Amino acid sequence: MSETTHDGTVAVGAPVPPDEGLPAAELAAKYGLSVSGARPSLGEYVRQLWGRRHFILAFSQAKLTAQYSKAKLGQLWQVATPLLNAAVYFFIFGLLLGARRGIPSDVYVPFLVTGVFVFTFTQSSVLAGVRAISGNLGLVRALHFPRASLPISFALQQLQQLLFSMIVLVVIMVAFRSYPDLSWLLVVPALGLQFVFNTGLALIFARMGSKTPDLAQLMPFVLRTWMYASGVMFSIPAMLEDKNVPSWVADVLQWNPAAVYMDLVRYALIDKYDSTYLPPHIWAFGLGWAVLAGVVGFVYFWKAEERYGRG
Repeated sequence: MSETTHDGTVAVGAPVPPDEGLPAAELAAKYGLSVSGARPSLGEYVRQLWGRRHFILAFSQAKLTAQYSKAKLGQLWQVATPLLNAAVYFFIFGLLLGARRGIPSDVYVPFLVTGVFVFTFTQSSVLAGVRAISGNLGLVRALHFPRASLPISFALQQLQQLLFSMIVLVVIMVAFRSYPDLSWLLVVPALGLQFVFNTGLALIFARMGSKTPDLAQLMPFVLRTWMYASGVMFSIPAMLEDKNVPSWVADVLQWNPAAVYMDLVRYALIDKYDSTYLPPHIWAFGLGWAVLAGVVGFVYFWKAEERYGRG
């Protein structure tokens, strides 16, 4: 750019930058820039998670190993804790309160222990999910990775812990004359569906807990109420049989996801716990709860991806 001065000479001015006046969005698009930490598309997010699959597995195993590293009994507490809970529930509900109603005496202990182990799987996944983001802010702020890796990893950690507990559960089954059978293979799809359901819940509560850390203090009370309403210690139809309650109440309680997954595992493992104890279409309900929680939880968590660890 040039102009003529008062003495007739030509002055050469500084050239105008080619990007001057361009809006920020157009400037970024011109040079292929994107917002740091922006939420990717849903498909891209799934691909990023698949790329971090080794991290998710390794992180869950590390958390599982470290969980009881300071205890003298170490990993034995993975099995001892739910067993002690089952012993307390047996004493209070089985002996003192007569919660064995409608269940044969030689079935009640396997029934109770299975319920405690399976419900603890869901309970621990939810509690870990609540703290997945808020309890790992240093990691979230320091590294770039799909944040869903954390709640998924915590749910996977709880699945691994349950598998350790299943060894003891098998011993209890055999001790009470429920021997290995082809029906035991049904445990695999039952726990697979429950894992998907638990992961969905963990994702939902991870997002909620990231903005409301006090939720971690409230959830134990919510989960305890859920446990008492899900038939962990008693048969729901038997306990409501002589109560003046509408029949739909028993149906709702039996179809709640915690009760569904407990019943599926009990049906698979306990010889005398046959289909007469199960509500109709229970496998359809198990699949439906897993798909609903898994899809809703994943999308709900993904929508806030760019906000985790900020502010």
